[in-house]
Amino acid sequence: MKIRIGTRKSKLALWQANYIASRLKKHYPDIQVELVKIVTKGDKILDVPLAKVGGKGLFVKEIEEAMLRNEIDIAVHSLKDVPTYFPEGLGLVAITEREDPRDAFLSVKYSSIDEMPEGAVLGTSSLRRKAQIMLKRGDLEIRDLRGNVDTRIRKLEEGQYDGIILAYAGLKRLGLEGKVRQVFEPDFMIPAVAQGFLGIEARLDDEETRKIVSVLNHRESEIRAKAERAFLKTLEGGCQVPLAAYSEIDGDKLKITGFVSDLEGKRVFRDSMEGLPEEAERIGTALAEKLLDMGARQVLEEIYRENS
Repeated sequence: MKIRIGTRKSKLALWQANYIASRLKKHYPDIQVELVKIVTKGDKILDVPLAKVGGKGLFVKEIEEAMLRNEIDIAVHSLKDVPTYFPEGLGLVAITEREDPRDAFLSVKYSSIDEMPEGAVLGTSSLRRKAQIMLKRGDLEIRDLRGNVDTRIRKLEEGQYDGIILAYAGLKRLGLEGKVRQVFEPDFMIPAVAQGFLGIEARLDDEETRKIVSVLNHRESEIRAKAERAFLKTLEGGCQVPLAAYSEIDGDKLKITGFVSDLEGKRVFRDSMEGLPEEAERIGTALAEKLLDMGARQVLEEIYRENS
């Protein structure tokens, strides 16, 4: 058996690809795994916020094209970067157990975001993070921050920012937890849809590969991801919209909390729904529809109209 894994070249992407390779080798000791490094458009455009250049889908397009050309067998993605639609013939075939989905605050000067003085510079390019921070700390100056994890931390340590916000999952995977000063609980900052999951994409007609990779699927994570991605799909959202969703399973109940706001964080819509885990997609869809009816529809229409 041989599996060719398509991956971006960043340290985090390579860690994720190597992690999946090691998991496959544990289940199939004789398997051969090859990493095929691919540069995506999102890796090339580093001076413009993602919301202005097409969103997170920029990190997967070239990899998916390589898969359709049969140059790779699977792709390993941070699931939060994967659009809810796929090119014909491709789809998710496994979702790994969720790493910590929370957001983390890093700073050389301050031990928490509460310690930052008025006018301090906070770095993030995420509209979701910006909107939720503005609800609590509207006195901060929020500046865009792009680049891989190392680049963002370097900019912080050079003094370009007083603090930055990154996904805790990526920091943990790279062994950089020691740089974290504060981790935000979901009731303070709701994570990005599917943050912390790794999603494995493959050709849907490649039954052998799908069967091999299926051993890596984590059922509870699959359910939670389905709920959150159904929420995202119903809102037709992406990097252009401040939105978030976070799901939990407690016993026989699935609960999902969703958030939508305008770009200034002034008109905010937030609510929760719960139900049976096997109804994950229905619950995520219903929550999104509820927020739309509460007023989020008008906000989204304004944002899409402005961006178009």
